[in-house]
Amino acid sequence: MIDLKFVSREEEINYPPITDHVKLFIKRDDTIHPFISGNKWRKLKYNLIDAKEKQKTHLVTFGGAFSNHLLATAAAGAKFGLKTTAFVRGEKVNNPVLDLCQLFGMNLIFITRKDYKDKPRLFKSYFDEDNECFLLDEGGYGLNAEKGCREIITELKNGYDHIFCSAGTGATAAGIINQVFISKLNTKVNIVPALKGGEFLKPEIDNLLIDKIDYQLHTHWHFGGYAKTKPELINFIKDFTQKTGILIDPVYTSKTLYAIKDLVSKNHFKKDDKILMIHTGGLFGILGMMDKLV
Repeated sequence: MIDLKFVSREEEINYPPITDHVKLFIKRDDTIHPFISGNKWRKLKYNLIDAKEKQKTHLVTFGGAFSNHLLATAAAGAKFGLKTTAFVRGEKVNNPVLDLCQLFGMNLIFITRKDYKDKPRLFKSYFDEDNECFLLDEGGYGLNAEKGCREIITELKNGYDHIFCSAGTGATAAGIINQVFISKLNTKVNIVPALKGGEFLKPEIDNLLIDKIDYQLHTHWHFGGYAKTKPELINFIKDFTQKTGILIDPVYTSKTLYAIKDLVSKNHFKKDDKILMIHTGGLFGILGMMDKLV
């Protein structure tokens, strides 16, 4: 059976100046599993079920050298008895995340950035004759991922005025938006892309929506782009982590929390609005930026 037993609680946070004006909660999806955490598990769950039902034994996917998706896929493969292979973008490197992937049994194939752009060709050239393979898109993007991310909302115990979530591929965002719509919740969904020029995510999100649904895409808090930071974000991560005991990563979750803080300072919310931020896990990516954090 493909499942993880976990408790992803909604935790109220005391963190002035945000909580001087609004009530802040975090859905602790980072606590789902040490390695298959956050939206990584959400996006993998139904892909794993699909692979098992189709009697596939080999997961093949894509990602960068510090990809949390690769680590989650490697750990999930080991846990549920599936072989795993990843096409890794860029020159061959060694780092703690890739070492963990290999420890879980994942085979790594390093690909030039130019060749990496044509993922269908890559898969076909290596695995076209292998009927045991199940293809996972980069970051787990797709309908199965969107389906799994709906469960973030169905698990909620409380109601909120706003829900915030970071975005990389758009699958998590789409699942949240769809389920808020299906459940007829009086909640505004706010998506914060981690990438510069995040407007390109809108068609990716809309492609997975079940209807024309309203949501807000905040594209101003990318801090220079994917895996990029600025001193104010680093200082914010340190301050929040030290004052709450909750670790947030520099790539996704910290940017979303910073956006909430900035919007509070600009009186974007009503007094005592209840805001939920989805902690999307993926904390091992922080290992690539420890020199900036300590």
